[in-house]
Amino acid sequence: MGITAIILSAGYSSRMGEFKPLLTFGDSTVLERDITLFRDAGIEDVRVVIGHRAGDLLPLVERLRARPVLNERYSDGMFSSVLAGVASLGDDVEAFFLLPVDIPLVGRRTIALLAEAFRRGEGSILYPSFYGKRGHPPLIAARFRREILAWNGEGGLKSFLSRHDSEAADVETEDESILLDMDTLAEYERLRSAWRKNAIPTAEECEKLLVKSFSAETPLVEHCRRVAKLAVFLAKKLNEAGCRLDTDLIESAALLHDLAKGKPNHASEGARILDEMGFPEIARIVGAHMDISIASEEPIGAAEILYLADKMTSRSRYVPVEERFEPRMRSSIADPEIRNAVSVRLENALRIKSRLEKYLGRPLHEILVEYGFL
Repeated sequence: MGITAIILSAGYSSRMGEFKPLLTFGDSTVLERDITLFRDAGIEDVRVVIGHRAGDLLPLVERLRARPVLNERYSDGMFSSVLAGVASLGDDVEAFFLLPVDIPLVGRRTIALLAEAFRRGEGSILYPSFYGKRGHPPLIAARFRREILAWNGEGGLKSFLSRHDSEAADVETEDESILLDMDTLAEYERLRSAWRKNAIPTAEECEKLLVKSFSAETPLVEHCRRVAKLAVFLAKKLNEAGCRLDTDLIESAALLHDLAKGKPNHASEGARILDEMGFPEIARIVGAHMDISIASEEPIGAAEILYLADKMTSRSRYVPVEERFEPRMRSSIADPEIRNAVSVRLENALRIKSRLEKYLGRPLHEILVEYGFL
């Protein structure tokens, strides 16, 4: 289907004090991130409305093979850029995204979800929604083109779209970034901090992924929560002993480690899904939560913490490693291949436990009893 993306990048950035499109996130500018977002999501026709400092943006737009759309009336405000972008659309376009340049952290999965919903005919105006709150970018059917161009502009595009709310639908996403814009330098710094952790979804986003995207039932969600609680506790204790573990990363990986439960090789399958979603670091950790390679000469890592926490969580309670494995060892006694795999996993859990105890200087069982885990 002919879906176009329109990025609105013509304004003054007056509240920011700096030119928003050329602010940086790592090696990329804000505008580059926005263009790449749509390209990575399979949207080939990307148009950028430029106005203020158009000469500075034009080389960047052309280098990234996006289509520049000049808004000579950019001083009239954002709706003038909406009009310029919409006016550039041809009859071959069936729908278009509208993204203000200052919302730079939207995930490509969100764009894909909106495009899929449009293809299924779920609505003529589709909004990404995070826990019921609408964000950007909306996906709008091109049949509204003439009506938008004829709109008097009062209240901007939001007012126009509200008149057609009966034809709109919300597309739930786990992507909180749809709500995060930046009008001031303080907000820019906040988003830069969020960008640094952009490959680490929040705990809220993780649970939303489990329930909404992967239809996890309550027992599985509760198990993941318990594993996460123990994993974060262990990581914090190790950090007190001098380690430098990322507790947010560990919590997210623990919450998502069983998202593919029930499928063959669920650890590897979960890792594949997470990598495709843009979470490669979490994918690596999740992929090792069943079978892990331990490098004794390396500092203890996040994958080991998740592995051990998972192996000490049985149903609704925490148990010593040996107790967790004892039923599996008994049930596999007649199958040497399975028994060997279980034995290797038990051995790995005990090795990790021993490594933790060297850092902590105390038996792990003693610490967990003291803090009410056992």
